[in-house]
Formats: sequence, structure tokens, C-alpha cells
Amino acid sequence: MGRAALKQVGRNAPDENVDWRRIAYLVQLSRALDHMEETRLVPEKKVLYQFSARGHDMAQIMLGCRLTETHDATCGYYRSRPLLLSLGVDPADALGSAMGRAGGYSDGRDIGVVFNYPNSDGASALPMCGGVGAQYTPTAGWAQALDYYGNVLKDDRYRRDIAVVLGGDGSVASNGFWSALTIATTQRLPMLFYIEDNGFGISVPSTVQTPGGNIAANLAGWKDLMIFEGDGCDPAEASRLIEEAVEFVRENRAPALLRLTVPRLEGHSFQDTQAYKSKAVLDAEWARDPLPRLRDYLVPAAMTPEEWNDAAARAAAAAEAARIEAEARPVAIPETVTRHVFFEGEMQAMGGQHRHGYVAPATSDMPVPDGQRINMVTAIRRTLDHEMSINDRVVLFGEDIGPKGGVHAVTLGLQEKFGSERVFDTSLSEEGIVGRAVGMALAGLVPVPEIQFRKYAEPATEQINDCGTIRWRTNNRFAAPIVLRMPGGFFKCGDPWHSQTNEVAFVHQPGWKVAVPSNAEDAVGLLRTALRGNDPVIFFEHRAMLDHAWARRAYPGDDFALPYGKARFTRTGDALTIVTWGAMVHRCEEAAADLSADIIDLRTLMPWDREAVLTSVRRTRRCLIVHEDLGTAGFGAEISAVVADQAFMDLDAPVSRLTMPDIPSPHNPALLDWAVPSVESIRRKIADVVAF
Repeated sequence: MGRAALKQVGRNAPDENVDWRRIAYLVQLSRALDHMEETRLVPEKKVLYQFSARGHDMAQIMLGCRLTETHDATCGYYRSRPLLLSLGVDPADALGSAMGRAGGYSDGRDIGVVFNYPNSDGASALPMCGGVGAQYTPTAGWAQALDYYGNVLKDDRYRRDIAVVLGGDGSVASNGFWSALTIATTQRLPMLFYIEDNGFGISVPSTVQTPGGNIAANLAGWKDLMIFEGDGCDPAEASRLIEEAVEFVRENRAPALLRLTVPRLEGHSFQDTQAYKSKAVLDAEWARDPLPRLRDYLVPAAMTPEEWNDAAARAAAAAEAARIEAEARPVAIPETVTRHVFFEGEMQAMGGQHRHGYVAPATSDMPVPDGQRINMVTAIRRTLDHEMSINDRVVLFGEDIGPKGGVHAVTLGLQEKFGSERVFDTSLSEEGIVGRAVGMALAGLVPVPEIQFRKYAEPATEQINDCGTIRWRTNNRFAAPIVLRMPGGFFKCGDPWHSQTNEVAFVHQPGWKVAVPSNAEDAVGLLRTALRGNDPVIFFEHRAMLDHAWARRAYPGDDFALPYGKARFTRTGDALTIVTWGAMVHRCEEAAADLSADIIDLRTLMPWDREAVLTSVRRTRRCLIVHEDLGTAGFGAEISAVVADQAFMDLDAPVSRLTMPDIPSPHNPALLDWAVPSVESIRRKIADVVAF
């Protein structure tokens, strides 16, 4: 489209095509709920987190009334309850969630202002996050999924649907905003950025968030982005701007940004006294209150005074009825709070391919070797190739994975075979890579994003954490099963940026399964299970094993899949139990070549095979844990604790660990060889444990 366009709309008489009566009722319902919380429920300590939407409410409700397509979706933030009401959320769910009661958005697991709303009959609210700016990239992923359904899967039901993200003026400084903006404009996605500018991020003026305090003006030169802006308190202007922005995105299948100025009539939260605002500022904000302006606009032009008052009375009655129902709801049974971390057989309401009718083909954990031994790179590529061939929902993306085939050549040739809409490069933003994957998974695709090296996952930490907890914090209403491929570990040399393992960080994030294959056969089986599964998976590809001769195996067949949480005994014996995974497996085998020992390759760290380890230790009575990660708080500490707790009386020697020292991976090969457990150092440690 070239340079962005700037649209401004003036004031006119009420549009007869707008359901003003519904808007008037919902604005007053939102006000009644805010008032009830502020004057009763918060002082009575029945609501612990409260964020008033006064001032933001009218325009949000107008926006929600425009989201009329079945696959429209929006993702908001903590001040977005008016939008939720306009989508059809039960006020009793809204209040009950604010009270942390059973049912509602999360069964009391999340704070009540963090919304979600799966809606099979209309627009849905994607799972919101507590972090500012975290809503943007998942919404971009949903928008890309809409295009994918229409353009790749040729499903005409998605041709007019759009994705809408809400954010305040403070959020435009976040990484998520800029990453999503890049995704939406470079990919030309049907996505609307709806920015509510109230002038303050808690107490910080918007001029600190963006130069001059106007993100729309600052983006006037951003290519391929249509920009709208105006007064979110003027009913005519707000309604027409919202209509134009939404219809632009629907018709052009292209992104737009709508900035509306609104007042925040209460504090950031209930506890915020707004002492940082002068009386003049407060008075000016209240003078812009959209509620009386809406009344003046509608009465008598579109409603009689009696009709307006009747809407107010109905709203007050609905709020009171919602309060009575919400207070009657119990607190969830505490023991149920551990449910729905992972898929338990009860299908989520929304998200993932299984929710869209996918039935996984039959599998076997018995390999059927096919041809000569291949390296792990080839095994992973062949598995991705096969699964993409039989499942058109599988999509691969990341930095350099397209024509280059990835820096480790794992995806070489896949874009040429499956096309650039199924295998594509991304901008250099890990936040955007993972966040986009979350939105695509929520829409029912099977995104397989790649983080180029383990260390590069750090900018995506918030999205990774949020993805893993979606099922739990929505109480199984949503799930986002993505397969996050991540190479890491040492190779010919090391360094602090490309050679990190630190798998334990992902194990510590609820909701993620973590696979760490040591060889090509296991890589095939674990990857296939992940691609056909219903949980998010970290698939760790160790750089040293991608082309290691020891790790080569024959391709085990297109039906081969391995269960998670089932270790492999690579060797059996009586002298001791060695527990390891990843690149350390072959080193442990070499070190114990002349010894009768159980060597256990865990293969997955979440879940991990406790029973295999405990059964072995109870028989051998000695345990050595070997891993590449740091010793302090490494995953070996968890294994040690479990063995000490559940097999202490069976031990003839203390549980022992051999790990890297607590340092980053050093670069010089001589320094690296000293730091990483070597065959010789493992052999010495084995001797110490056996001799104890």
C-alpha cells in the first residue's frame, strides 16, 4: 500500500445500522460492575484485584459489537472486561472470576482480570496474559492462521475473519508490540491493533512510552499499515472509526492500527490513588467521560429518556443478579488445582489440532529399521517431511529455516517441497517466533517453531512460560500445543552464546514436556509423538549429536513413536546405576565399557522415568548422575532428591553427580574439554562410586 494513510472522521447523527440500545445497556452494565466492585466487593475483600474500565468502556463495547464472524478473535489485557461483555461473556462469570470462585475463566486459578472466552458460535477472546505486551504476538499468530486456513487449506469460512489485539499506550513500548507489528505488516495479515491511549502507564506519561505520546503519528511512515485515530469518547467518531478500521482489515486482508484517546477515570488499579495527577488533569478526564456523552448523543435522537433509564435499571439489576450468583459459587476443591497441567484425556474447549477433529494414525514403539544408518539431522528432517506430508496443519518456521535449511541443515529442502506458506523464515525476534506459534496453535494448527540456539530462547521466555500454563490457567478451556525445536550444547568448541543446555529451565516451567534425544532413532520417535500430541513440547537437539557417528541409527519407520516418560536402558549390569541423557549417553557407555552397570538414557526430562531409576538403584544400590548442564540446581539435583527420598535405605553409597562446573560454556576446545564431563572424568567418578 506504500506509506500509511491517516483517517479522521467527524461527528454525525446516530447511525441507524448500529445497535445503540445494546451499546447503551452494555456500557451501563460495565459501569455497574465496576461500581459494585469498587464500593462493595473490594472493601469486603471478596475481590482482591480490581481494574476499572471507566472511560475505556464505550469504545471497547463498540469494537466488540463489530466482531461478528465465527472465527474472529481478540486478545486483550486487564482493562478489557467491557469488550468481553460485548462478546457475550456472562456477567456472573466476570464477577465470579474476579472473586476467584469455581467456574468462570479459570476456576479461581488466575486473577479475574486475566480473561479468556472460547466461543464456538462467534468471536472468541484468546487467553490473556498478565504481562504487558504479551498479547500481541499470539494475536498475530491467530491472524496468520486465518490466512493459512483460507489460502493453504482453501477454507472459505475464514475469508472475512480477523484478529484484534487490545493494548494501552504503555504497551506500545514492549517487545511484543514491535514484533507483532513487524509480523503483521511483512506478512500482510488481517490484524487490527487497537490502542487505547489514556495518557498514562500506571503513573508514567505516554510521552515516556513513545516520542510525543502518539504512536499513531509515529507510525505514519510505517509501510503497509493503515492508521486510524481519533476521540474514543465521542460516540459518533469512535463508532465510525471502529467500523472503518474493522472493515478495512476484513476487506483488504491487511493490518491496521486504530488509536483512540480515552480517559482513565479511576486509578490503574483500585489501590492506585492517582496522586501523580493534578486536579486539573483529573477534572479534564472526567469532563471527557464517554457515558454522559453517549447519553447526550442518543437521547432523544435514538432513544427516549425513559428507554435510557430503563437500560440503566436493567443493567443495575443484571449486575446485582450476577453478584448473587457469583457469591453463591463455591471455591474450587483445592485438590483439583493440580489438574490440567497436561492433557488428561478431557479435550480442551479450544486450541490444538485434536480439538479440530484430528485423529492420530496408529503408532508403535517397536522400530522397523529402514535402510542404512542415518544421522540425527537426517532423521529429524525425514520425520518432519513425513508428518507434513500426511498432516497439512503442520507448519515450520524460524530464522534461516527456509532456503538455507537452517543453520544445522535440519529443514534443508522442506520449503522447496512444501512451499513458503508452510516452511518460512521469520524476523529476528524469538518473542515473535514463539508468540506467533501460540496463536497458530490456539487456532488449531501444529506450529513447529525453531529457536536457532538454546541461548536465543531468552527473549522468548515470557511467551514460553505463558504457553505452558495456558491449559492450567484456563482450567482446560484452551491449550496451545506447539513443538519448539531447539538446538544447543557444545559442538567442536563451546561458547557462552551457542553452547548452553540448561534444559532444567524448561522442566521448571509448568505445562511443557521436554525431550532430549541422544540418537537418531529416539529423535524420530519422540518428535513424532510431539507432532501428534496435545501438549507443548520442547524438543532439544544436541549439536554434538546431530552428525555424531555413535548417534546414527537406521530410520525406525513412519509409524514409530515413543512415549514420554519412558527411559531406555542402553546397558544393564549390577555394579551401579548411571543416569544420563543427551550427549552424555555415549560418553557414559564408553566410560563403563568394562563394567557391569545399568546405563539409563532418560530421553525425556518432563516427564522423567522415576520408576526406571528407582527400580535400578534398588537393585544396584549405587547411583551416578551425569549431565552437561551446571551442577547447582541442574536436573541431576532433582533426580538425586528423588532417589534419596524414595530409595535411601537401599543405597550403599551416596548419590553422586558429575556435571559441568557453574560456569558458561568456554570457547577454547581445551577449556571446553576440561569443563564438560569427559569419558575419562566419568570413568574416574564411576570408580569412586563403586569403591565407596
